[in-house]
Amino acid sequence: MRLDEFLTRVRDRGEFHGDDEAEQVATAVLWVVASRIPPDEAADLARDLPAPLDDALRPERGRPETFGREEFLRRVAQQTGARPRTAEWDAGAVLSTLAEAVARERVDRLRACLPADCADLFGGPAPH
Repeated sequence: MRLDEFLTRVRDRGEFHGDDEAEQVATAVLWVVASRIPPDEAADLARDLPAPLDDALRPERGRPETFGREEFLRRVAQQTGARPRTAEWDAGAVLSTLAEAVARERVDRLRACLPADCADLFGGPAPH
């Protein structure tokens, strides 16, 4: 998926004012995702995303951190300057778009790396 398509979907789902805001939120969510998943998974996911979104997944952060949904959303909120409830909306806009933009196998692996209770943020039914 091209950058403009990705950002349009995020913008529409998140009801953001423009592509700049959609890109800032997408970058923030992906940065938090990168801190939670193994570096090789982050690198694989980065290859499937358009620049500059892929950069949020590239920084070497060492081992992935372990934290749950509440901390995931707190970190998104911290990155975006939003409240946790808004961060949930933001994360859903980005992750549901991501689920359409990359191969299903990659999305399934990403879901497996994130807290189980974050599956709903990808949109659609949670995998069994």
